[in-house]
Amino acid sequence: MIVHKQKYFFIIESIKKINLDNLKNINKFNIIYRTVKIKDKKEDLLKFRKMCKRKRIDFYVANNTQLLKSIQADGIYISAHNKNLKYKFYKKMNYKIIGSAHNLSEIKLKKLQGCTTIFLSRLFKTNYKGKKGHLGIIKYNLSPFIKSLSALGGINKNNFNQLRNVKSDSFALSSAFIEDNSINKLFY
Repeated sequence: MIVHKQKYFFIIESIKKINLDNLKNINKFNIIYRTVKIKDKKEDLLKFRKMCKRKRIDFYVANNTQLLKSIQADGIYISAHNKNLKYKFYKKMNYKIIGSAHNLSEIKLKKLQGCTTIFLSRLFKTNYKGKKGHLGIIKYNLSPFIKSLSALGGINKNNFNQLRNVKSDSFALSSAFIEDNSINKLFY
């Protein structure tokens, strides 16, 4: 199982979910800290942020501009349900802006919000309650915005190799997938 892409994004809900020492090809990795309630202490987040910086791993905070500034993250991740246009001003402050979308209108909104990378979700079928449908590789590859898109949703060990057929240069994995310590075997 080897998939070559320019960037890999890991979406975590706690910094305890990932061990940075397990990441060897570090200049390709990006971490998105996405949690409704901050589970980690600010001091621990600052230490983790410094470790990311030392290892050249970009660290993004989801939808929380106060946390973004306080830990000096590299950028902000704007979820699909977040429609606020205020985030485009953070680009002027040298923060990177990324976001997620489920359809064409949300992709256009993410462009207005200043996103340079947009996660198009759901690539594969998921078991989440209330979330039906998925694009599949063929529909995903037909997107007119494929250059700025990153694959997200339903990626697991059974369909991981299929990411080779996805035209985008990056993809995102959730913390449930990356808790396995064999993660480096996937990215050479």
